[in-house]
Amino acid sequence: MSIHLHLRAVAQSEIRDDHTWLAAFMSRAWDNHPDEVAAGIADSINKVWNSVNDLYAVADALDADADADADPDAGADKPWTLPIYGGRPVPHSADADPSDPPMMILEPPGVARAADFLATVSFDELWNAAGAKPGGWDEAQARLEFLNHHRDLRGFYGRAASAGHAVVKVVWA
Repeated sequence: MSIHLHLRAVAQSEIRDDHTWLAAFMSRAWDNHPDEVAAGIADSINKVWNSVNDLYAVADALDADADADADPDAGADKPWTLPIYGGRPVPHSADADPSDPPMMILEPPGVARAADFLATVSFDELWNAAGAKPGGWDEAQARLEFLNHHRDLRGFYGRAASAGHAVVKVVWA
């Protein structure tokens, strides 16, 4: 079974804050995913997005080491939380298809913070500090896959932030 986290950049003014509309929009975007990836307005991560998020979470520990006065309650506002799970949920409407997946919208300021984080964080520092690698993987293979996800996300969020776009996120199974 294939499962993907699908990210799509879109102008804030073009988004309807309606789950049914947004599900149809994201479904059409998924149908055109290869073209949208080539255009730089979409990205996706197959199955391992939670592990990518875990890798970015290491930045919190690195920041805490660098800043002994870090606020432990500020985790939700930390930029490392934004690339994968950042954003606000779009609630299902009463007439929404119950099979429609959950979606989130990361507003342009959050997109800019995510882009800044991805542009400045050191993948090598994160990888080295993370220690444990995904089970059953060859370390070199795992590192290359995660580095490629990081590069793709860095480029995607950088373009979205430069355009002042929001990012819509959905998980397709």
